Amino acid sequence: MQYMKLTRGQQQEMLQSLATMKALLSETFASLTPDEARAPGPNGLFSPVEQVWHLADLEREGFGIRISRLRAETDPHLPDFDGAKIAQERDYKSLSLYAGLRSFESARQANIAVFKSLPAEAWNRSGTQDGVGPVSLCDMPALMQQHDQAHRAEIEEWRRSR
Repeated sequence: MQYMKLTRGQQQEMLQSLATMKALLSETFASLTPDEARAPGPNGLFSPVEQVWHLADLEREGFGIRISRLRAETDPHLPDFDGAKIAQERDYKSLSLYAGLRSFESARQANIAVFKSLPAEAWNRSGTQDGVGPVSLCDMPALMQQHDQAHRAEIEEWRRSR
């Protein structure tokens, strides 16, 4: 319920923070060669191409689906998103970095647009997420921001290792 406790200005700042992730990814990764984009991060962290596809898929299939189901269903059960498993199954390293960047940007913009369009009463719609427990629509922006912060730290570690 953190989002609902924020002032209107703080809510807008959170949504703006979510919007900045696409710029960070583009500024950091867009000029990489294909070999650089596939080079693993330090200590087993995702390579840049794996980072962007993980974020894109999670944005659509994790956060996007959760947001949609919380809006439409009564007390939905929301499965976890196993990012490591999906990365392996989809062989992210074989995919296009640029397509991943575009996919993330599109999915993030769509989720932010949904947040901006929600009527006040919708923010309290809730369900249960595997590995998290009870969640409400108003928790989603903060959960997305926390996930972004973790990836920002990984990206910074990747930058330092170059």
